[in-house]
Amino acid sequence: MSSERGKMLAGELYNALDPALVQERDRTHDFCQMLNATREGDRELRRQLLTEIFGKGGDTVWLQPPFFCDYGSNIELGERVFFNFNCIVLDVCKVVIGDYAQFGSVVQILTPLHPLNAELRRKQEYGAPVMIGADVWVGSGAIILPGVTIGSRTVVGAGSVVSRSLPENVLAVGNPCRVIREID
Repeated sequence: MSSERGKMLAGELYNALDPALVQERDRTHDFCQMLNATREGDRELRRQLLTEIFGKGGDTVWLQPPFFCDYGSNIELGERVFFNFNCIVLDVCKVVIGDYAQFGSVVQILTPLHPLNAELRRKQEYGAPVMIGADVWVGSGAIILPGVTIGSRTVVGAGSVVSRSLPENVLAVGNPCRVIREID
């Protein structure tokens, strides 16, 4: 039988209150709390905490606290990814972000999903991964929903709700987020 963590990463129904998962989230939340308490001059401490939080890319990420995530280990960052203030990444499934992607303040990247059946929802949840290409810019306040892929060099307008995948090289805005035009 697969572990609850294995089921979670596979996008299957799993028990989020599994003691091993709770322990892992608690550890990451503690690291995020320490990160969020740092001052601008604490660059060395911030870098150390970022390498503890992220599964990959903590050594080159540029991040303005506060920042929040569930596990961190399920987040894989390319080179020089930038997160502005108050970003949230709920990473019950993989979140893979390409090189030089940039996120405005208060962006949310969400992978958790919940069953529509109330009784099942009391006991289990599931998720879908999010993939974001290189050189993507996501404007402030945008929300990226579970299962979405955003192609490289795409720009997502501020406040957009990205509920469907977006191709490469486009400007997309709105709720729901829609492609407005190609980017040359």
